[in-house]
Amino acid sequence: MNDKPPSTSGKGHTSLFARIKRAINGEPWSREEIQDLIQQSGIELDAEEKSMLSGVLEVSETQVRDVMIPRSQMVVIDIDQDYDDILAVIVESGHSRFPVIGEDRDVVLGVLLAKDLLRYFGKDEAKDLPLGKLLRPVSVIPESKRLNALLKEFRDSHNHMAIVVDEYGGVAGLLTIEDVLEEIVGEIDDEHDHEEAEFIRPDGDRQGRPSFAVRALTRIEDFNEYFECDLSDEEYDTIGGLVMHELGRLPRPGERVDFGGFEFAITKADKRRIDSLQVQRADS
Repeated sequence: MNDKPPSTSGKGHTSLFARIKRAINGEPWSREEIQDLIQQSGIELDAEEKSMLSGVLEVSETQVRDVMIPRSQMVVIDIDQDYDDILAVIVESGHSRFPVIGEDRDVVLGVLLAKDLLRYFGKDEAKDLPLGKLLRPVSVIPESKRLNALLKEFRDSHNHMAIVVDEYGGVAGLLTIEDVLEEIVGEIDDEHDHEEAEFIRPDGDRQGRPSFAVRALTRIEDFNEYFECDLSDEEYDTIGGLVMHELGRLPRPGERVDFGGFEFAITKADKRRIDSLQVQRADS
């Protein structure tokens, strides 16, 4: 039986997983068909669940070159740098892992973990510390490697960083396990990424009305308290999830939607989720 994704019109929909189970007994669906099914508004999944399921499917089609940190943006440490200089790099960047290079920037000698170096902080032996003894093995991968294969490699090897090389063997960039996971679950913010970020802040006037910059992860109850309004938080926890629900799909930067007495404009979003919004009162 050629079982295609059924329509979600009408009432009494079967669950998403029941539909996928039906497909197993017939001709398998393509990724595109399953993606279409996940994104159909009749499926009882919230926006974040749909985004994550889509991410799981897309990660097997995405190549390392599409998401890697390019060589020009890599923070590296020279094998000949002294302890104080290396410490300054660690503090300024906020990273926990660093490729270590020699005279040839296309040869990565290993990976330095900040915690391996910081154990010598304040000790006299740090001045003559042989950096080479602290290096961890480096994983080298081609640009064409698929992210799902890389994620399995990270899991099996317990490495959290890989150096990406081009077809000529030169360093093209790097990728971390966090970068791969973000392709599935969206951006993972840490203390260094948004240490001072506010979820809601005034953003001047636009067309004579007060405007506010709002992060999509702002909880609806916090939004309600700030603006003294009563948007529903029964089905969604965040303002970004609520906006996606109103549109029925993942919006693109620049798109607008009006509801609940507010005008929401998407200022930043990727193929997974909304990151930030511009908000104005509709009656201001």
